[in-house]
Amino acid sequence: MSDDALIRHILSAAKVIALVGWSPKPDRPSHGVANYLVRRGYRVIPVNPGQAGQITTWGETVRASLSEIAEPVDMVDIFRASEAVGPVVAEAIDQLTGPRVIWMQLGVVNEAAAAAARSAGLAVVMNRCPAIEIPRLGL
Repeated sequence: MSDDALIRHILSAAKVIALVGWSPKPDRPSHGVANYLVRRGYRVIPVNPGQAGQITTWGETVRASLSEIAEPVDMVDIFRASEAVGPVVAEAIDQLTGPRVIWMQLGVVNEAAAAAARSAGLAVVMNRCPAIEIPRLGL
């Protein structure tokens, strides 16, 4: 499957996205991408330990970690530094129900975490943004 075909499949099949590194600040990329995804019909569960339980946005309470998400998640969208991705992927594999995709945002690449995710049967996208890919692919 080509990269475009894989991304098209992922973005068409995903319904629930855990967004790790979400910021309540409107000028932050994680905030803008989350808003875009919500407007496109995705359910976005924000994850930020510094904001956990303090803020509700799009009807979702901000969670401290992936382990606080009890319901199935289709995709984990990561807005963290590349070196911080490993523990996020490990937590997704160990704690979440149903994740099918690990998505690392623009500038985020972690080959070891990607290999771990693939070994667990997850698809991986690195150094891409769904808010760019959706209009680019005409979804």
